[in-house]
Amino acid sequence: QVPLVESGGGLEQPGGSLRLSCTASGIIFSTYSMGWYRQAPGKQRELVASITNRAITSYSDFVQGRFMISRDNGKNTVALQMNNLKPDDTAVYYCHPIGTLYWGQGTQVTVSS
Repeated sequence: QVPLVESGGGLEQPGGSLRLSCTASGIIFSTYSMGWYRQAPGKQRELVASITNRAITSYSDFVQGRFMISRDNGKNTVALQMNNLKPDDTAVYYCHPIGTLYWGQGTQVTVSS
């Protein structure tokens, strides 16, 4: 089992910002591409953003220009800066070493006025 600990979620108003963080242990973090995924109630889990081990980033259309993924290999962390939040961003957010079976518990993000 690879511990993945997500944090930073919470309740935010539309237009606001949150910063999620994920710390991984038990893997050679720097060798993995990392992804942030989310799952809203009644919906399938979907990819939000990813970052390769060389820090090449990719974003889903629905967050392009609003979210930014980053990583710190020295600290085994991956972050997701979320700006201009919308109610549709409400979901549980998970980080995931791409290509593995490991998932954390997730962190709840709720966007509501």
